Amino acid sequence: MSIEVKVPVLPESVSDATIATWHKQVGEAVKRDENLVDLETDKVVLEVPAPVDGVLKEILFKEGDTVNSQQVIAIFEEGAVAAASPAAAPAEAATPAAAATPAPAATGKLDELSPAGRRVAAEEGIDPAKVAGTGRDGRVTKEDLVNYGKQGAAPAAAAAPAKAAVAPTPGARPEERVPMTRIRARIAERLMQAKNSTAMLTSFNEVNLAEVSKLRKSLGEQFQKEYGVKLGFMSFFVKAAAEALKRYPVINASVDGNDIIYHGYQDISIAVSTDKGLVTPVLRDTQNLSFAEIEQGIVDYAKKARDGKLGLDDLQGGTFTITNGGTFGSLLSTPIINPPQSAILGMHTIKERPVVENGQIVAAPMMYLALSYDHRIIDGRDAVLFLVDIKNQLENPQRMLLGL
Repeated sequence: MSIEVKVPVLPESVSDATIATWHKQVGEAVKRDENLVDLETDKVVLEVPAPVDGVLKEILFKEGDTVNSQQVIAIFEEGAVAAASPAAAPAEAATPAAAATPAPAATGKLDELSPAGRRVAAEEGIDPAKVAGTGRDGRVTKEDLVNYGKQGAAPAAAAAPAKAAVAPTPGARPEERVPMTRIRARIAERLMQAKNSTAMLTSFNEVNLAEVSKLRKSLGEQFQKEYGVKLGFMSFFVKAAAEALKRYPVINASVDGNDIIYHGYQDISIAVSTDKGLVTPVLRDTQNLSFAEIEQGIVDYAKKARDGKLGLDDLQGGTFTITNGGTFGSLLSTPIINPPQSAILGMHTIKERPVVENGQIVAAPMMYLALSYDHRIIDGRDAVLFLVDIKNQLENPQRMLLGL
């Protein structure tokens, strides 16, 4: 029985999708729930799994084509068996041209590659399994494949029949032009939207994390045994932000035309860096979450982001954002607002610096904090007091435990 393979239902905020990569080819046998194709939207990459065991009978759109919600993109034959490959011709019957044709590259780490990486591997005939990865967790990036291809080109050229030498253009330097992915283009669009449509201003403060560090050191091991996740710094910042947003609700508000929408909940977006760009999955109702629930939520989102498994629902909404440039060593920055939100909190690297306590100079783990906000609805007073509130909670962690 033939089954239509359709684009998943896309939310109203996503108008269409692009065929990124077909993982199966016509005539290939596929098991139920195996990924047939990646669809790239301007927010996430969606996987379309096989509905049942069978064979991919027909592909209606090629890679790079734009498709819409619920559009039929392929025909699947339930229960069919893949056609047997034709018997190989005797070796002596092979023509010189056929003998010279290189064998297709092995799949190797192909499933771990980005769509751009898969294209490079296919076009250059590179086996990803032979390439040393420099990406997160040793993943092979597109740049790794390009560099591998360049390194392999020299020996191949030496082995080829001699040809007339062609002198390179003096002063020529290599360049590569590639189109932006849908996600990268959307990020660029939203950043320009934030820059051009908000009156953005940034306020700064610093926080002494000595007490939080002591608490993590004394209870971290017990916390991990109890809940199965590490007690990180992020849960303290999320908890402190949720409490401060209750006291300064305008920081948690958004602008809609000439109206201000005050949200009676704190859905905090956590910025996560991926190979495809920055994404901001949302922790819902953080005002009701425990430290363990916050840490588990962050771990789950980080894993889904690395594996390309974030769904559209994970990224929808959000009333406030926290971003941590400190994981990459950033000492100070001015984060950009994530529209339609009105504020974003920037964390930075922790550095031991001399501070004065009770008249004595001591070394303390200090972090600079930055709050970028939309000055159209948030006054400097509220922004500064919000940052001071977070500072007070983190320097006295018992305050957030008591909701003070």
